[in-house]
Formats: sequence, structure tokens, C-alpha cells
Amino acid sequence: MKGKRTDLDLKACAIARSLGAIGDWWSLLIIRDALAGKRRFGEFQKNLGMAKNILSARLQKLVERGILATAPASDGTAYKEYVLTPKGEKLYLVLVALWQWGEEFCFAPGELTYDMVDKDTHKPFQPLELKARNGRVLGPRDMRPWSRPASKVKRKAAASR
Repeated sequence: MKGKRTDLDLKACAIARSLGAIGDWWSLLIIRDALAGKRRFGEFQKNLGMAKNILSARLQKLVERGILATAPASDGTAYKEYVLTPKGEKLYLVLVALWQWGEEFCFAPGELTYDMVDKDTHKPFQPLELKARNGRVLGPRDMRPWSRPASKVKRKAAASR
């Protein structure tokens, strides 16, 4: 069936489940805007230029997934605002990683007209690095999936069968 999405919520891969929770690229752009201080439906709609029904569905999903929460408008009006939860705020690392990758591979020299910078120093971030617990910088060939030992609950359930 065309347009049917695969449900990633029960996959054993943390990347697959993360993508299932976030949803799609519109959701990441909403999160980007929320990190930049946007809070109201109209602000998201104006900045993203997306259809209201699509924006409404994405915001609802992000709230259901605990990435955004709704709150009364800070100015006392009857409107509601969308605020990042601590879970949603943690996605800033994902967005910085995407920014840095895109900056390196998706623009011709001189084409990108602004930088992602530290708000206090106005200096661009250092490139993100993944480090081992001992501080060694890791590259793409330094990683692999590794099975975790079964939890006590799973071992007890298996033993009772």
C-alpha cells in the first residue's frame, strides 16, 4: 500500500525507535524552531511555511511522544504554547550534528549565509566528536552493536518457562 509507514516503535534498534518517536523531517524542523524560542502554532506555521493540518498533526505527535508539552500562553491570552520537555531539549545534539554534517556536505563554499554559534561568545561550535570512556576519539569504524546481558526480569521469565 503506497504511503503506509512502517511502525518502528517495537524495533530492537535505538536508531529505528528514535526515528519512530521523532517522526519525520518536519518534526525535526519544529524542534529546531522550538530550540530557537518559537512557542506558538502561528510562529511555527509562519517560519516553516507548512500546511496547518500537517503542522497540527506533527505538534500533536511530538506532544504525545513527550518531546513537546503544551502550556498556557506566557502573555496570559487564551492561546496555548508548545514548549520542549527535557526529553525534547536533548535533541539539540542531534540537530547540531545534522547542522555540522550539512554545513560540510550540503553547501558550496560561501553559499551558507549564517553559522550556528554559542550565544555568549558568538563563535561557531567545535565539531562534535564521539569519545570512548577513556577519552579516545572514535570514528565510524570504531563502533558496532553489542548485545546487552539479559535483565534479571527476562532471566526469571525464561527460567519459569
